[in-house]
Amino acid sequence: MSQESSKEREILMVMRKVLANIVKDTTPASRAMKHPLSDATIQDIRNCLGLISLRERELADEAGIAMEKPYYTDQKPSAEVVSIGSIGRAKKDDD
Repeated sequence: MSQESSKEREILMVMRKVLANIVKDTTPASRAMKHPLSDATIQDIRNCLGLISLRERELADEAGIAMEKPYYTDQKPSAEVVSIGSIGRAKKDDD
């Protein structure tokens, strides 16, 4: 990954976190309360987060980085680690 794309990826990550924190900080505690941000602003934030996500994916593809997906801690991994000691050797028949 080049220095320039690394810096761009870092900037995008910070922008995504800042936008997410703004949404968290301005979201009312109760659904009955009116949100302080207008519907247009909320939609603009969604669009910005979508564009950030898209560009992050493009940069990851260019760099050959595998897709980063969230996962649950109790989710079974797709591969299991097996110790070498537990692998038995095939027995040879003595003829």
